[in-house]
Amino acid sequence: VLLLLQARIWPQGAGSGIPQTLVCLEQPQHTPQLMALSATLQRLGLWAIATLALLPLGREGPVVHLGAVVLVALRRRWPTLLAWLGHPERLAVAGAAGLAGGFNTPLTAVIFLVEELLGRMLPRLLWPALVVAVLAALVSSLGGQPLFALGVLAQAVPEPLQLLWALPLGLLAGLCGAVMAALVLAVSDRLGPSLQRRPLRLGLVLGSTLALLALASGGAGGGDGEALMVALLRGQGLHGFSVAALLARLLGPALALGAAVPGGLIDPALALGALLGRLLGDPLGLGPLAPALAMAAALAGATQLPVVSLMFSLRLAGDQQLLPGVLLAAVLGAGVGRLVLRRPVYHALADRLGAAISPLPPATAGTPPPAAG
Repeated sequence: VLLLLQARIWPQGAGSGIPQTLVCLEQPQHTPQLMALSATLQRLGLWAIATLALLPLGREGPVVHLGAVVLVALRRRWPTLLAWLGHPERLAVAGAAGLAGGFNTPLTAVIFLVEELLGRMLPRLLWPALVVAVLAALVSSLGGQPLFALGVLAQAVPEPLQLLWALPLGLLAGLCGAVMAALVLAVSDRLGPSLQRRPLRLGLVLGSTLALLALASGGAGGGDGEALMVALLRGQGLHGFSVAALLARLLGPALALGAAVPGGLIDPALALGALLGRLLGDPLGLGPLAPALAMAAALAGATQLPVVSLMFSLRLAGDQQLLPGVLLAAVLGAGVGRLVLRRPVYHALADRLGAAISPLPPATAGTPPPAAG
């Protein structure tokens, strides 16, 4: 159903939402097309169907795009809104507000602006970004989004022990996250030309594969992963998880995002890390320490954003006593991610989208895109 809608009825809604935002940051001429109301409604409709179908997708793509679209719409009515900022800075602030609203994470949203959307620090953006992100998070909390969505870890672990286990778990979980991101790009490249021509056939194959992965994992391979992370961090239900669950959490998001279904990598990468941490840490008696470290490393490996990964992991786990280990695991995970992928996954998808919308002139077609951040 999703692939048929994307190919025949709602073609503007395909894609995560962050690559579309990144293209508009770098190529403002595409903003009217990619930030149109019709594209936004189509993306939200596709994302709602995917969420109801328990596809293993996160939320950062649609919510970041939605924040940017809201600003574009407001500036049509009030052209002077944030006029003292340039076009990329305005969109980045709005995208960060969307992330803050989607996750109730104002500070993490500002760091996401610096690390991912702009790739550089602009001091003059900090106060407007913080104000808008805090307001967005306030609305989110009033709507029921909890501050610590996954609970609070009650465990005091000595710093040397944290750093000791952060080394192997950071490298291994970072590699898993990086492989997930690489699979997203591989599936996207492999399926891209066929999504418009054979949506029904591909949809049946992908849908059947995702359903089988969810069944083989005892249900652990379905949904965004928050329910799974709650169970893992609380030590519940581990008997139902296995290597099949790990494969489902690794392959499922890659298949769905690679097929241009709207969604994100943050929740799936965190769930992958939590599962890997429990599977490896329980036999060693590490308790919640292993999933906390592996969550940060897997997210950093998938996104190449170590500081964002650190903030997300600490916020979701709710325990700052794990800061040394989580920090080292995130840095190691991001380092492994950069060894696996030359470009971060969302920037690589934005490169493909930008080239498809406006091909490079012959003189520059062979020039590699500039590094981001």
